[in-house]
Parts: sequence; C-alpha cells; structure tokens
Amino acid sequence: MSLLMSKIESLLFVTGDEGLSSKQIESLTDSTASEVKEALTSLQADYAKSKVRGIELKELAGTYQLISKKQNAGTIQRLVENPTNQPLSQASLEVLAIVAYKQPITRIEVEDIRGVKSERPLHTLGLKGLIQEVGRAEGTGRAILYGTTKEFLNVFGLNDMSELPSLPEQQGNDEEEQTDLFMTKFQEAFGEQKE
Repeated sequence: MSLLMSKIESLLFVTGDEGLSSKQIESLTDSTASEVKEALTSLQADYAKSKVRGIELKELAGTYQLISKKQNAGTIQRLVENPTNQPLSQASLEVLAIVAYKQPITRIEVEDIRGVKSERPLHTLGLKGLIQEVGRAEGTGRAILYGTTKEFLNVFGLNDMSELPSLPEQQGNDEEEQTDLFMTKFQEAFGEQKE
C-alpha cells in the first residue's frame, strides 16, 4: 500500500458517513488529480478482492466513503439492535455533558460549543435513551431541542438534574475552554460511565 493510499484510508475512516470528494482528498494530501484517482482505484481493488476485509470503498453522490461489506450485514444488524452494550465514545460523553448542563439545546448550539459536528453522537445518545427531543426552537427551521431522559438519571445514579455538580464561573468565553470545563466536571462527578 502506498503512502497516499494509507493517507486516503485514514481520512475516509475519520470522515465516516460524510466522505470526501476527490478534490478534497487532493487538497488534504497535496496530491494531483491523477495520483488520487490511481490511489482510489487501487484501494477499491484491494478491498474488493480481499476475502478478510470487512469494508469496501464506494463512491456515493460524488464522495468516497468506507462502507461495510454486504456479507457482514447480519453482524452489524445485531450491533444496531442492541446499542446499549456499546460504551460511549469521548465525543458522545462530551455531547452528553453539554446537553446535561445546557438543556434544552439544539444540535447547532452543541456544535458551537464543541467546535465539531455532533450529529452522530446525538444519534448514538438518542439510541441509548440518554437524550431525547424535548421540543422545537423558535425561529427559522424550528431546530430540535435536546434534553436528558430518566434513563440518563438512572445510568448516573441521580434523583434529578439538581444533583449535577455546579459549574464554576467561566473566566472568559473561549469555546474550547468551555468544552474542557464541561468534560472535566462531568468526568469528575461521575468517573467512568456506569453501564
């Protein structure tokens, strides 16, 4: 595997469902269009001929994405049907802390605090029953407002939201600092997630 193929594979893994266009890959890897096309073609061929790889490379709607092979659908279905067995990722814990302290809150507001997309962690937390839709924001688009659930209280051993530790006063408005504050207080209060 060439270094370019390795870079592309890493980029596509990190972007997940978002995928990347060949132009984005060219820019991110400082490669020419022909180099990227050749690397993508080689990656697709490698995945297609391998009997032991569980993923393949597909071009969907102008973007390249790593997707699971169809023959593994049954195994993946079991995972999807039982999401409570999966531990929460760092991203999901960050989003959960933000929702817990700032609820009701929209996805855009969560993303403004975190500085990164948060659609997937919100979806995961919803599947686990830790957050839910609690209403709609006023204004254009009427964005979904998220809040925690009774299951959230059960998982973290709380009687009600007033038992969340209070946050110290902010020293400035730095968003990165705010995210760190949420995570530090959340992890201090609850240690490892109880599942």
